[in-house]
Amino acid sequence: MPKKLRNVVLVDDNETTSFLNNRLLSRLDVAERVYTFSRAEQAYDFLWGNGPDGAGSMELDTPQLVFVDLKMPGMDGFEFLEQYSQLPDEVRDKTVMAVLTTSMHSADTARVAKFKDVEYLAKPLTEEKMRKLLEKRFVTN
Repeated sequence: MPKKLRNVVLVDDNETTSFLNNRLLSRLDVAERVYTFSRAEQAYDFLWGNGPDGAGSMELDTPQLVFVDLKMPGMDGFEFLEQYSQLPDEVRDKTVMAVLTTSMHSADTARVAKFKDVEYLAKPLTEEKMRKLLEKRFVTN
């Protein structure tokens, strides 16, 4: 496994899912800090919403990995990805974006595929899925 990430962000309106994902990440000891949001708007504003160059409250501590659910009230995962895709490349290059959803519908996977470098994972998040994602996106050769 790669070295520990500074931070991981979970965006999901289902509290049980967030709780279980938090427990898994804690057990695997993959991140120094896990931020959890039940609303995509709050997460986006916290991460990137305040500054003119895509710097939110986490300006000094860019999220290394963000998991976002697709189906949420208010701003959904697609809108979150749309806004994220508008950020400057140098901001997006610091973050791995992963959709974590129950939807395996082809229309949803096709919509997500339009966004560059976004991972698509089926719920539930498991140790195996987490390991594969970390190995794929965070191992430095």
